[in-house]
Amino acid sequence: MFFCAISGEPPQDPVISSKSGHVYERRLILKYISENGTDPITGEKLEEGDLVTVKASPNAPPPRPPTHSSIPALLTALQNEWDAMVLETFTLKQQFNSTRQELSYALYSQDAAVRVVARLMRERDAAREALANVQASMGITPSAPQEDVAMAEDGAAAEPDDLLPPQILEQINETYNTLSASRKKRKVPAGYATPADIKTFKAKHEIPSLHSASPAGVTAIALSVQNPGQFLTGGNDKIVQLYDRNTNKVLANLKGHTKRINRVALRERTGELPLLCSAGADKLARIWSLDSASGEYMARTTIRTHKSEVTGLSVHPTGILLTLGSLDKTFSVHDLNTFAQLYRSPEDTDSYLAHATHPDGTIVAFGTSAGQIKVYDYRTMALAATLAPDADAAYDVRALSFSENGFNLIAPGAGAGTVDVWDLRKQKVAKTLELGDAFAVRDLTYDYSAQLLAIAGFEGVRVHVHKSYEELARFEEGGECVAVAWGQDSKELWGIGGRDVRIWGA
Repeated sequence: MFFCAISGEPPQDPVISSKSGHVYERRLILKYISENGTDPITGEKLEEGDLVTVKASPNAPPPRPPTHSSIPALLTALQNEWDAMVLETFTLKQQFNSTRQELSYALYSQDAAVRVVARLMRERDAAREALANVQASMGITPSAPQEDVAMAEDGAAAEPDDLLPPQILEQINETYNTLSASRKKRKVPAGYATPADIKTFKAKHEIPSLHSASPAGVTAIALSVQNPGQFLTGGNDKIVQLYDRNTNKVLANLKGHTKRINRVALRERTGELPLLCSAGADKLARIWSLDSASGEYMARTTIRTHKSEVTGLSVHPTGILLTLGSLDKTFSVHDLNTFAQLYRSPEDTDSYLAHATHPDGTIVAFGTSAGQIKVYDYRTMALAATLAPDADAAYDVRALSFSENGFNLIAPGAGAGTVDVWDLRKQKVAKTLELGDAFAVRDLTYDYSAQLLAIAGFEGVRVHVHKSYEELARFEEGGECVAVAWGQDSKELWGIGGRDVRIWGA
């Protein structure tokens, strides 16, 4: 039994192509030849003379004629419609196969192009590192901003020396001399909220739904000092957002991170446009600034120094340095004027989960996954002290805050729901606050007056007064709070939980 290569049915008048050997229904192949002049299977040139009639056995019964109608005209019309449909179906099959082949080729081409671009980027990064090493050996400091700060292929930092450049050290020392002289003897500034004021705080404002609902959650917050009411947030939705509370408007919606935002910070200096800084779980830190021409915030640089999640970010009191800490057990220092990497530490034994810079800018502290606080001298990058309570069990130190007078440091304690107040002069725990096993400390901070400390956790926010450590207030409405910050003159307390920013005040 033969089957037509076009219709797939037993032919009534079979013919065979002398060139391809395929069997066809005579009327179908003749129509195809008259329209295309080629063999429908092989695509070779085919004429009517190339068709050979297939002579079947005279004893074989002929195919059954159509039985659905006995009107000859209707049969002819239906036969012609069927022939047209079979030819169109065959053509569509050929076009489908051709399109599939073209798509496969396009996909392979795109994959090859991506590989070429990746190779070129690696070569570019290697060239930049080589140039930086040459400039360092010649004592040249890069003056032009870099579009992308990348780590070397082997993960090593591209720093010129183990120490910061002399001009940077000079600015650190000048800042220290200026701040330390007035800070240590400074009294509580006039107009700041007192402990009695804190006891009258109530929920006064809530800004809902700042970030997208999937995945939901604001994860970090930083308040503007120069423009009270403006604040910067980061979220699980990978977006950094600048919001103006006074006008209830989003000033900037910044995209670029590919995973959760862990930390945000504002660099504000008199006479200069602010810089918006962020660090995320995608191993990146990004910096944005306002473009005076367009009036919109534009990306200035992407820092790719670290090999794992960036968990800490802080701006140095000089305003010219940015410090990053990472789960890759290293920290790095970057110039906020040139965006060049100035230093990257050797790999430590424990991951860095949080960090804070001392108010006078001479030391920086990192909380680790082993329950220790590593304190480094900013000028020599040497380990100055390791703070660890008398506890055998390792625990995560995910938040740190220096007091403004520089004498104390607060951090989560070894016990569940505890906070340790460290006396840096004696390098001992001066007080341990017991908040309850279910509190689960998420964030903590001193206010600028150094008399108030706020602690955020699973059960909301609690405020204590320094020295006596009396609990002044509890703010439990809204449930868990993951970050906390003091507003202007400590007259407001800001916290974030879920997709909302909550504000408490008198």
